[in-house]
Amino acid sequence: MISTLGRLLQDEQPNHPQSLLDRARRPGRSMGSLARALEDFFTQRGLALATDHAERLAAGRRQRRIEATPLPLRPQVQAFAESLLRARERARRAGTLPRTDSTIDAALAIVRDLARFLTSTRDKQDWSLTDVHDIEAFLATMPKARQRRLTVLRQYFRFARSRKVVLVDPTRGVKAKGPSGFSGTTIAVDQQRQLFRRWTTSADAHPHEALLGILALLHAASSSEVRLLRVDDLDSTSRTVHLGKRPHPVPLDPASWAALQRCLAHREDQNTDNPHVIVTRITKTGRAPASTAYVSHILDPCGIGPRTLRSTRLADLVNTLDPKLVAAALGMDPEGVMIYLSDHVDAGRLPDQQERRQ
Repeated sequence: MISTLGRLLQDEQPNHPQSLLDRARRPGRSMGSLARALEDFFTQRGLALATDHAERLAAGRRQRRIEATPLPLRPQVQAFAESLLRARERARRAGTLPRTDSTIDAALAIVRDLARFLTSTRDKQDWSLTDVHDIEAFLATMPKARQRRLTVLRQYFRFARSRKVVLVDPTRGVKAKGPSGFSGTTIAVDQQRQLFRRWTTSADAHPHEALLGILALLHAASSSEVRLLRVDDLDSTSRTVHLGKRPHPVPLDPASWAALQRCLAHREDQNTDNPHVIVTRITKTGRAPASTAYVSHILDPCGIGPRTLRSTRLADLVNTLDPKLVAAALGMDPEGVMIYLSDHVDAGRLPDQQERRQ
C-alpha cells in the first residue's frame, strides 16, 4: 500500500486529496484496501469527500437483477426500478424515510423471480397476461415469504396499472394467508447450555463468535447491534453497554463481560484505531464497522445463526414477562414483540389449578 501510494504521489497527475483518492480506487466491485484507508483518513480530517463506491455497488446489483429478468418482461422491470429511485429522491428532499438500497434490491429480486416464473412455468411472455392464479401459484413456491412477496407485487402491479401495462391488478383480492405469529426456529435448553459452555470455557471459539453468541443468547442482541457496537459504548465502571437503539444501558453478567473483554483483547492485538469492538483484518486500517456478510458467518462453527439465538431469547422473555416491558427495554415496537407471544397458557393460571391452591 505504501509503495502504491508513493507511485501515485510521484506521477504527473494532481496530488490533492480528492484526486489521489479517485486514482487509488481499483476497478471492479472492490475499490481496494488503499482506497478504503485513504477515504477514511481524508474524510475524517475534512480533506476530501467520500467516494460513491457504495452507490456504484448498489447500481451494479440493481442492473444484475434487471438483466436476469427474461427479455420480454425486462423493460417494465427497468422502468419499475427507475420509479423506485425517483421515489427515494423525493423522500430525501421531503425529509421522510427513503428506501434503502437493500429494500430496492429485494423488491427487484421478487419481481425478477415472478418474471422467471411466468416465462418458465406459466408460459407467459407478457405482463398483461398475468392473472390471480399466476400470483397464487408463485406465492405458493415460498409460503414463508408470502406476505413479503405479496407486498412487493402489489406495489409493482400498481405501478404497471398506472402505466397501462395491465388493465386489472392481479394481486387484488389475494390475501397474505398464514399465521401472523412467530414461526421461526428456536433451540432447546440443553443445546443452549452446550453453546454457553463453548463460549465461556472453550478456547476453540473465536472471540467474535463468543461475543455475538453470548449477547444474542442472553441479551437478545441482533447481529446489527453487535456489529455497530463501539468502544465508547462501554462503561467499565458499571459494566454496561449501549446496544443499538435501546433506551437504557444493558447491564452485563460476568459471562457476557468476560466475552467482551476477550474480544477487546483481540482488538488490542490488532493495533487498530477503528472505534468498533469487532474489528476484522479488512477494517483494522479504517474506521468502518465489520461487513454484514462477515457478521452473518461468525457463528458458522457452532452451526446456529444469530437470528435463531435472538428469537430463542425473545420467545422466552415475551412468554414469561410483560411483552410491553420487553418492547420498552429492547427498543422494539410492541407489534414486533407480540408475534413471539405463543398461545400457550400456563397450567398454574387455569381456574381449576387456582382453586386447588386455595
